[in-house]
Amino acid sequence: MSTTTRREFLRAGAVSLATVPLSALAKNPAPTAQPLRIVAVGAHPDDPESGCGGTLKKFSAAGHNVTVLYLTRGEAGIAGQTAAQAAATRTAEAESACGLLGAHARFFGQIDGVTVFDQAAVARMTQALTDLQPDLVLAHWPIDSHPDHQVAATLVIQARLRAAPPFELFFFEVCAGQQTMTFRPTDYVDITDMQEVKRAAVFCHASQNPAEIYAEGGHTLMEQFRGAECGVRAAEAFVRFTARGTTGLV
Repeated sequence: MSTTTRREFLRAGAVSLATVPLSALAKNPAPTAQPLRIVAVGAHPDDPESGCGGTLKKFSAAGHNVTVLYLTRGEAGIAGQTAAQAAATRTAEAESACGLLGAHARFFGQIDGVTVFDQAAVARMTQALTDLQPDLVLAHWPIDSHPDHQVAATLVIQARLRAAPPFELFFFEVCAGQQTMTFRPTDYVDITDMQEVKRAAVFCHASQNPAEIYAEGGHTLMEQFRGAECGVRAAEAFVRFTARGTTGLV
């Protein structure tokens, strides 16, 4: 069913995605013939899982269609392995993680550590998201210490400004204070019931020493802190993108 038809359905029911909190969208069961299309865009395998894995699982469990689009295959992410070896390992890990989250894994084709933001990359991201026809996209917060995260975020922002019709865009955080900076949430999703499956999805990335990273990255503490902010045990936080802006930046 086309995106236009789905959005016409939402309008007919007096529902606008632009005015519905992300928490409400994530917990509502999908109408039988009208599931939302959700796309999470992450720079590397394990980024979407750690930043919004609980939310993705809530969407898939509610019957919505979920895709994870990885900018790279993590080619530079395993010491002692060639780029091809690391890519094969991390691709398999990403596919396993997506299986737990009820998501489809897709790969954009850039290279870990040398990601590119230019006109051609913007056009490719715009086309990739046009092909996926998302109602809702979750992406990295752009103010981040990791250059690949910055590129992933900015490509999605530019694709959003070019999209017709535009999709709703929310940013997630990863390793707050170490990578994600100056993040002020506008939306929260209660992931109390999905915390364990999110952890299991992160731990699919065995090559990344997940036990150490989960502790050092403060994932559990971050989930508890965001939960305390919104009155639940564990939550993921997001910033809603509302700008219309200009497409003449690159």
